Amino acid sequence: MTRKDYTQEFKEQILRESQEVGNVSLVARRHNISPNTIHTWRRKAKKIGSTKPLPADEAKRIKELEARLAKISTENDRLKRIVAEKELQITIMEEVRDLKNPR
Repeated sequence: MTRKDYTQEFKEQILRESQEVGNVSLVARRHNISPNTIHTWRRKAKKIGSTKPLPADEAKRIKELEARLAKISTENDRLKRIVAEKELQITIMEEVRDLKNPR
């Protein structure tokens, strides 16, 4: 069997399609490519990372989501501290109650 050279654009298209479909074997059959070839392309793409920058709207959305996540994480930490303080107060009040009114 002869070795084929595929363009980078074709490889990216196949990788996108296999990700969308979720089945490498199916995409490989559609394009008459070995599934191992697609897995190799995927491994190489992961190793070097995406060389294309994100579109501006996606980059903006990611920054907004990261900011929102940071805000929610801070709020979650604050609420956890409040819950811990309230649990401590309840424990202390129960101990005081038990000292005043032994069973």
